Amino acid sequence: MQVLNITGYQFISLTGLPSLQAFFTEHCQSLQLKGTILLSHEGININLSGEPQNILQFKQILRAEEIFSSITFRESYSSVLAFKRLKIKIKNEIITMRRPEIHPEIERATSISPEQFKQWLDENRDITVLDTRNEYEITFGTFQNALNLHINDFSEFPHAAKNITKNKPVVMFCTGGIRCEKAGLHLLNMGFTEVYQLEGGILNYFTKMGNAHYDGECFVFDDRVALKANIPKTDDGN
Repeated sequence: MQVLNITGYQFISLTGLPSLQAFFTEHCQSLQLKGTILLSHEGININLSGEPQNILQFKQILRAEEIFSSITFRESYSSVLAFKRLKIKIKNEIITMRRPEIHPEIERATSISPEQFKQWLDENRDITVLDTRNEYEITFGTFQNALNLHINDFSEFPHAAKNITKNKPVVMFCTGGIRCEKAGLHLLNMGFTEVYQLEGGILNYFTKMGNAHYDGECFVFDDRVALKANIPKTDDGN
């Protein structure tokens, strides 16, 4: 059995969350998809696993809804479902930071492509490479010489960020990019002048650049636990 796993998010102002919860529950159940969808007034976070044709149909359903039509996904294949059950949850935040002044649905830090990031690493540029993930995730692998803030939960990031030097550009990364959307804005609010977030996170980098400058695996939040840098590219480039 071939299984397609997708992960994607979008920061966008949402209303009618119970109706959206019912909408996604109905479609995911009918397509026999497993995984988690988080809904909040700030956006949506999707991690699903299922048969490829059913995942494709789910994406077509999303694209038919104008508000969700621009979501891009990172994809990988496995021989078994990456999740055991389906959860569609309404949350205060789709990624918890507890900083209400941060609004990634309105603005964001500058993105840097995997290709550009690798080039900077090849050139040994004087930058701070910042891992915004928690201590446990980092034990599986990270970029070489990346700064580890030694946090146990992302909500600790704002306090730990006080230890980051402001005298050089910061390039931050996480698994799929969602945490950097908030972390980047927080650094800008702190007075950092040059902040970049890795487009699509580690998963997108693996797809496009392999494991260049990366040691180990990437922890993922499903039953696969961690992925190596051998995720195949998909036809739509996501």
